[in-house]
Order: sequence, then C-alpha cells, then structure tokens
Amino acid sequence: MNESKIADEQSSEGGAPPLSFDQCWELLAAANVGRLALVVDDHPEIFPVNYVLYDRNIVFRTDAGRKLWGAMASRPGAFEIDGYDAQATEAWSVMARGETVLMTDPQETAKVDQLGLEPWQPGAKSHYIRLKPRALTGRRFVVNRPDLWETNTNDARRALFE
Repeated sequence: MNESKIADEQSSEGGAPPLSFDQCWELLAAANVGRLALVVDDHPEIFPVNYVLYDRNIVFRTDAGRKLWGAMASRPGAFEIDGYDAQATEAWSVMARGETVLMTDPQETAKVDQLGLEPWQPGAKSHYIRLKPRALTGRRFVVNRPDLWETNTNDARRALFE
C-alpha cells in the first residue's frame, strides 16, 4: 500500500485534520469491533464484526450466511471504526477499503487464533475473512460542546458536564 496515495485521498472535511497512515493503523490496533460494509444481493449491507490485525490486514471470523457470501463475491468492501474521547472532546474515524478474501491456509488461521480472534456470538464461525486494505483514511476532530439544555441525555458529549 502506497502511503502517499493514501494521504492524497484524505480530505479535511470541515477543517478536520486527516490522520496519518500510522495513526490509522494504531487506532485499528487499539480497537476490536468495527463495521464491515459489503454489497450483498446488489445492495449495501453493514455487519458489526470483532476483528484482529494480521500482517496489515483486518481479519474476522464468520459462519455461512450473507456476510460470508458477500465477502466471497469478489467485490470490494469497506471497514470502519470510530471513537470519542470525552476528556479531550475529540472524535475520530478510520476507514479501510479493499478486497475481502477467504483465508484457507491452516497455518495462517492458527496464527490469527493466537492473536485472540474468538467469536463473540454462539456458533462455529469457522470461516476466516481478510480485508486487504488498498486505501486507509482517517480524521480526528474536536466535538462541539453540547447545549446541556437541549442535547439528549444519552449523548456521550455530556459526560464531562454531569
């Protein structure tokens, strides 16, 4: 993956500074749940998945079904994570785009298992899927201070003020 190509694709929407290539990987490494976007039956679907990073790839497990079928359809996929730091009043988002590939090498899947990739839901989840990023982008931005009288009580921004 060409780091300069990735940096060129990043935009600073609304003045939000783009994250560097390394910052994107650090945030991906620190999290373990994200959203996988695939085209299934000619329309987009989004699946929450727990994952690990293996050899600069995002790897998750799944059982037979729509997610596996979509991942094996030789179409590009996207993967996204985001977060909010209440103390810093900053939010961030990272997105990877690339091809999804079924992992079939038992030595590779054993290495992935050693990284702690276990299913969160009941079931075998015996299929390992790798998203090979061709583009990796991210941004970080300062979150507006909430209007304490008007903002929903479950809004994460209220945490510092209550």
